[in-house]
Amino acid sequence: MLIKLHSQAMTTPKVRAAIQASNEPARVLAERRGTTEQIVWKWRKRDGTEDHSHRPPRSVRGRRLPASFRITALHANSAFI
Repeated sequence: MLIKLHSQAMTTPKVRAAIQASNEPARVLAERRGTTEQIVWKWRKRDGTEDHSHRPPRSVRGRRLPASFRITALHANSAFI
């Protein structure tokens, strides 16, 4: 199975599942897995082992202004010509 991890990933899905299944203290588990306690707590809180998206839910650039705003902007720009 080919997995795609982002460049900053410190764990794999297999390690994440082991973290979620373990009852050991976060400090001990972090030392053994070579991560931080914060990463252990993060993966214990999550339901799955997949990374979340790091992209915004909507593209700011892709948003179109309503026609009335575009017309007003064109009119304002043409007044200075």
